[in-house]
Amino acid sequence: MKKLLVTGASGFVGSRAAEFYRGKYEVYAPSHGEMDITDEGNVYTVFEDFRPDYVVHCAAISDIGRCEREPERSWKINVDGSRNMARVSARYGAKCLVCSSDQVYQGNGAKGPHREEEDIEPLNLYGREKQRAEKECLRENPECVMLRLSWMYDVRRGNRVEHGDFFTGLLSGLKSAELLRYPIYDVRGITDVNEVVENLEKAFDLRGGIYNFGSPNDRNTYETVLAMFEGLGWDTGRIGKNEEAFVERPRDISMAQEKLNACGIVFSPTVEALIRNGRIYAC
Repeated sequence: MKKLLVTGASGFVGSRAAEFYRGKYEVYAPSHGEMDITDEGNVYTVFEDFRPDYVVHCAAISDIGRCEREPERSWKINVDGSRNMARVSARYGAKCLVCSSDQVYQGNGAKGPHREEEDIEPLNLYGREKQRAEKECLRENPECVMLRLSWMYDVRRGNRVEHGDFFTGLLSGLKSAELLRYPIYDVRGITDVNEVVENLEKAFDLRGGIYNFGSPNDRNTYETVLAMFEGLGWDTGRIGKNEEAFVERPRDISMAQEKLNACGIVFSPTVEALIRNGRIYAC
């Protein structure tokens, strides 16, 4: 049985990846106490003991605000830790997938959908950390696969709200009597995390490089939620426009999928997947 090492197994993507592939692979999902990704020597020790065939590196500080508040710590984890994983994976011949983010596209002023080869100038520190991690990982390990992920959600685990989870946050909001307002100056893909996890195995066969890895979307967030409600027959009167957010700097971080699709990996369009998952929730 092939061996799979998953970092960040207490997080949104990592926990699901470890759970999904356990049994198909021999999975090791170390806690921070078992492997400190910022300690290169410790990473070497783990690789020497486990000898993984594949690595899915999800560990990160992904909270944008926390990155700004803790720049040294977040850089050490998001950049140095990722570089260590890529470098040691190369040394042991393990195929390494590293989770990056659509946040790298925020700030370059170009309209989406964005392509992997675009020049980027990330606006926030988290985006800059992910950009730097991509460069350093590929320099250390040209066969490393950098996956730019979008905003995600999961309805299969019930109504539990998790940090940054679009869908369960929406459902929690529906329990209140307040109008749910969504930005009209914000365009981005929103992805079912289960599609991300299920496509990771296909990504093991990708050539080294950067790939947009999430659902395509050409609607702003308000239009996206409106289309979802209409498709589900839900009360569209519960949602309204947020005309203040991003008004001074409209955001479009939607991602083109041509490069990934050419490799045989396809994600459902955002609205299609939201409607499908809404039906799962309704049942």
